[in-house]
Amino acid sequence: MASSTLGFRDLVELRLGDLGLHEGGHLLLERALADIPVGQALSVQGVSPTLAIDLAAWCRAQGHAYDGTRVTRGSATLARWRGAERAGQPDAALPDAVVERPPARWGLAARGALVEAGAPEPAFLLTDKRSVWSEDVARLYAQAAAAQWDPALAVPWEAVEELPTEIEGAVVQIMTYLVENENAALLVPARFLSQLHPHFREAMQLLAIQCADEARHVEVFTRRALLQQGQLGTSSAGGQASLQSLMREPDFALAMFLLSVMGEGTFLSLLWFIREHAPDPVTEAVVRLAAQDEARHVAFGLSHLARHAEQEPSLRGRLAAAVERRHGALAQTAGLNQDVFDALTLLAAGSFEPAAIRRGHRAVSQLQQEMDGARRQRLERLGFSTGEAETLSALHTRNFM
Repeated sequence: MASSTLGFRDLVELRLGDLGLHEGGHLLLERALADIPVGQALSVQGVSPTLAIDLAAWCRAQGHAYDGTRVTRGSATLARWRGAERAGQPDAALPDAVVERPPARWGLAARGALVEAGAPEPAFLLTDKRSVWSEDVARLYAQAAAAQWDPALAVPWEAVEELPTEIEGAVVQIMTYLVENENAALLVPARFLSQLHPHFREAMQLLAIQCADEARHVEVFTRRALLQQGQLGTSSAGGQASLQSLMREPDFALAMFLLSVMGEGTFLSLLWFIREHAPDPVTEAVVRLAAQDEARHVAFGLSHLARHAEQEPSLRGRLAAAVERRHGALAQTAGLNQDVFDALTLLAAGSFEPAAIRRGHRAVSQLQQEMDGARRQRLERLGFSTGEAETLSALHTRNFM
């Protein structure tokens, strides 16, 4: 581009050579027009056969004037963005700041993007930072992304061992139980994911990767269950009812509390128990890898609920009511599948010797006590008193999750 220094009225030139607008020449044209004020003319020189025709059409579409040789910059582009706003803080020092309540008009725009007025306004339901945010959500997401593992490579499938039929059957039953729990743990965050305003992108990413975690757990638990016997165990009506109650909770904070803090926290204790008593390397590996993921899920649940409760003290009352409501709804169900309890007992016993069975039964009873103690600790971290935590923990479903 060439120009003289005589001022506003001097003609600025853009030389395109043989480059046509359809080949990207419009980028050079837009750049040249951006450097001149509205109302000034730009002489466009080129030898592309369709240049004049293309210039006329392009100028009509963009709101500029064209007289056959010169393009005069119009104001349409400026007018188009006159009502635009940044999807975030206007402070240039905080271009990526997270606001408390992003408006629907920001839509799917990236946080910090300049959003044109008149864009669609999706009806996101989770638009309150208090309800979904955690100060360590970015760190947890980065940790989750770095900790992803490939079931084909991370699990030593070739190290499978032929176990006694009864012990293998216990493993199969436990894996069957783990799968149905992980199905629920996948579907609960998946249901809320589409309701989350994309402005909270780190929370959205973390929930998405949590769904991926659970899908991977379903895969490895299923594969381990089918490794030797080729048939899964039983699924009880009481267990299904317990998990269905998680999926029916419409409130995000309450659902994540029941799932992550109460359920997955208890589930984490179960996974470590299975690892301790795993009779073969494959079983040990799948529960160990899953437990690492579940610990992160629990950490996010505690983190964002603690922040929420600090900003809204009445939340604790709603959390307690949710536990009581769920307990009442499940009061007439059988609770933990007896097949699962017996399988855990046999897994810990390692044989059908009477003394071993006694040890196994005591180990499962001890596990339940440890689950209760860990639940109470998590509840106290959320601000419940020792007495409140004890009461709420005792009301938790007998199905563990």
